[in-house]
Amino acid sequence: MSQIRAKITGVGHYVPDYVLTNKELETMVDTDDDWIRSRTGIAERRILKDPDKATSFMATNAANEALEDAGVDAEEIDVIILATVTPDYFFPATAALVQKRIGAKNAYGFDLSAACSGFLFALSTGSGMIEAGRAKKVLVIGADKMSSIIDYTDRTTCILFGDAAGAVVLEEGREGGIIDYIQRTEGDEECMLYQPAGGSLNPASEETVRNKEHFIRQDGRAVFKKATEGMADVSKEIMDKNGLTGDDVAWLVPHQANLRIISATARRMGLDEEKVMINIDKYGNTTAATIPLCLYDWKDKLKTGDKIILSAFGGGLTWGALYLQWTK
Repeated sequence: MSQIRAKITGVGHYVPDYVLTNKELETMVDTDDDWIRSRTGIAERRILKDPDKATSFMATNAANEALEDAGVDAEEIDVIILATVTPDYFFPATAALVQKRIGAKNAYGFDLSAACSGFLFALSTGSGMIEAGRAKKVLVIGADKMSSIIDYTDRTTCILFGDAAGAVVLEEGREGGIIDYIQRTEGDEECMLYQPAGGSLNPASEETVRNKEHFIRQDGRAVFKKATEGMADVSKEIMDKNGLTGDDVAWLVPHQANLRIISATARRMGLDEEKVMINIDKYGNTTAATIPLCLYDWKDKLKTGDKIILSAFGGGLTWGALYLQWTK
């Protein structure tokens, strides 16, 4: 009897209407369009401007679209895993808010925090539940309202991030689906990429707000070096582990942090540029949403049997790669 595997049967997304262009950023900080494009590949990003809407709003929209695409009723979902670093609240979990709003009354849910690797880690977690027979249908969401933790006077970070959500439905299958994954963590004791305040170590206070410690801080050079090495190495590692060459891989779905990191990963894998999903120019870095956003944008080009590598690197530090065969 063939092994039970998890396969993606539905894909959904949500991006806000407001477009923050590089030209507009030029009026906010000391930067320019050419500099941003040449170093990151970003031309614009989407921002959720409505102060009454948060990560759960975007996640709910993406989830409903994924369910519709899969032809699955919300009441059939067993588990909801929501990857985010910008939850609506520390608790309740944002997954619980989505569960209520989509009417998934038979599901339990939880948030998963792995920064830009979050969706990849959530996908492998949901896959493991299905392989173990603990769930039949799992909703995996990556969603972040990064604008809520960005200092728009800090040109090193405000040019990079946008808001969005992406979601997939995982179901039990016997052919193809999620084949393998490799995941890594290295504790970021040097604080190369972190949010200084708001946790139990440095709770919110008048001083932390005044010092802008609730915004992202990043050592861009250090993170770039680590990300370039991490994504490229782990992507090649999972190919070697599964006997794949660049000719075998139909698509690379990379985390959209920086175009130069994506290009380095593709070169290490021996992939032509036309096999790489890139939408960083439109959305920027949407953290946990980047990979499912790519899957949504390319879903009409994916064919049954396509061998696909997903790869990410994020705060933590966290990174990993996942190998799947498309079966939808």
